[in-house]
Amino acid sequence: MATHGQGGRTGRLIGGIILKAIVTLLMVAILNFILFRVIPGDPAGLLLDAGRSSITNEQVEAQRERWGLDRPLIPDQVLDYLSATAKGDLGYSFKFRGQRVSDLLLERLPATIALVGVAQIIAILCGVMLGIYAGWRRGGVVDTVATGASLTLYSTPSFWLGMVLVVIFSTGLGWLPGYGPLSPGASTGLLDWLADYLRHLVLPASTVALGLMGQYVLVARAAMSDVVAEDYMITARAKGLTSSQMLMRHAFRNAMLPVVTLVTLNLGYVVAGAITVETVFAWPGIGSLTVGALNARDYPVLQGVFLLLGTSIVFANLVADFAYGLLDPRVRQ
Repeated sequence: MATHGQGGRTGRLIGGIILKAIVTLLMVAILNFILFRVIPGDPAGLLLDAGRSSITNEQVEAQRERWGLDRPLIPDQVLDYLSATAKGDLGYSFKFRGQRVSDLLLERLPATIALVGVAQIIAILCGVMLGIYAGWRRGGVVDTVATGASLTLYSTPSFWLGMVLVVIFSTGLGWLPGYGPLSPGASTGLLDWLADYLRHLVLPASTVALGLMGQYVLVARAAMSDVVAEDYMITARAKGLTSSQMLMRHAFRNAMLPVVTLVTLNLGYVVAGAITVETVFAWPGIGSLTVGALNARDYPVLQGVFLLLGTSIVFANLVADFAYGLLDPRVRQ
């Protein structure tokens, strides 16, 4: 009976988490739709290039009617948007003249995942391990250097850091390319193409990774510092456990709880890209697509990008909730 009751509580907990995620996504979708409708400017003017004197008001109104912009915002347009979104139809781009938003996102997503995904992996592996070690050996040389460097990286704007890396390693030393994903006239062979792509990836990925690494080091160090001062760590040492046993059996698992929150939330931003970094390096990802859509008031693309971002963050929170249950049994109760 106890097992059955515990299973029922676990099922209700999982169901509640999933239900909250669905409600959150619905609210994100509605807010996402309304937010970009209050931006000044008329997308119909963009579609017809209304700056030309040959465009009449009748043509602008006809274009608004064609795209459904003449209908009431609430409830007609918002209900149409929610219905289409539920079917996977994100609409058509204004700027790119009829291209499907979903096709544009799929076209740009691989470049963003390559950039931010690689940077996240490097930052997580290096930042968390360095932060754990610095917190475990508080006051040492590694702790002092790692904390100072992390604070500097965390407070440095990513676009400025990217420009510094370009000036040093691309313009100055000429070691690495600092613009775009491929060199003009690059070989079409698979290995040559991959090598050229990876060379172009080094600087933007390093820019993103260095900024993220500062966050991971600081959070992991603070979490480990708190764990080291707990009573159960003193008890473990009194029982004769070695430092490595204390670290792996007790300290590491408990210190990972706040780190998991930061890691999962940052992973949720992978699909959004690093807008400023992609702009600096002319990287053709979701971030640069977002900048172009903002400048052009391309509502469907902006809605698609932010819906993708909201979905990824909600999914990342789901992963965090389930990870908590694995790391801390109290959460399951």
